[in-house]
Formats: sequence, C-alpha cells, structure tokens
Amino acid sequence: QVQLVESGGGLVQPGGSLRLSCAASGYIFRIDAMGWYRQAPGKQRELVVSIGSSGSTSYADSVKGRFTISRDNAKNTVYLQMSSLKLEDTAVYYCNALIRRYSSSLSADYWGQGTQVTVSS
Repeated sequence: QVQLVESGGGLVQPGGSLRLSCAASGYIFRIDAMGWYRQAPGKQRELVVSIGSSGSTSYADSVKGRFTISRDNAKNTVYLQMSSLKLEDTAVYYCNALIRRYSSSLSADYWGQGTQVTVSS
C-alpha cells in the first residue's frame, strides 16, 4: 500500500537548478529514513544523500555544497534542492524510504519509480 511519488525532474542547463519532491503515502507508522539515489547509464546506483529520523544527513562527496535535502514530516515528504548542476549529474533519480508500517513490524525499503534529470547544453 505504501507508495512514493516523485516530481520535479526534467532538463536543465549546466549551472542551473532543480528541486525534486518525494511524497510517501499509505498507512505508515514511522519513517526511519529517507533519501535519494541516482543511476546513470552503465553505472551502479549510488546514494546521493540520506536523512535520518534525527535529522542527520549524509551526502555523497560529489554533491556536497551543491545539493540539499530537506523534509516535511507532517507531509511525509522529502525534497532535494539541486544547484550548480553539472553534466555528470545526469541520471535517473530514485526516492527511497525506510518505513515501518506497523508498531509490531520491521522496517523495509520502499522505492519511487525514478525521475529523469538531464543536464545538457
């Protein structure tokens, strides 16, 4: 029943900005963590940034200082503000959430469908 719905992807010029959104819906007891991954053609999926329940964040070195993750707990939504975009940022970006649906259950990973971000001149 849990779904992650993404928005905000698209085409942008180098140096430009995009803001991605990901909203989790369905019955959710607790979201332990949320984050963004990306996968470029021919490459492995990699973690871009994550945010824990305490608000702590972890960024990939390649995006530090350029990307910012934020969340709205009331809306079960996480955002990724991307600035100073580079050609190498081109990838499919996936929203991820570690969710415990019920108090008696264990947490499990859920994924969005992915959204294309293309940085090109």
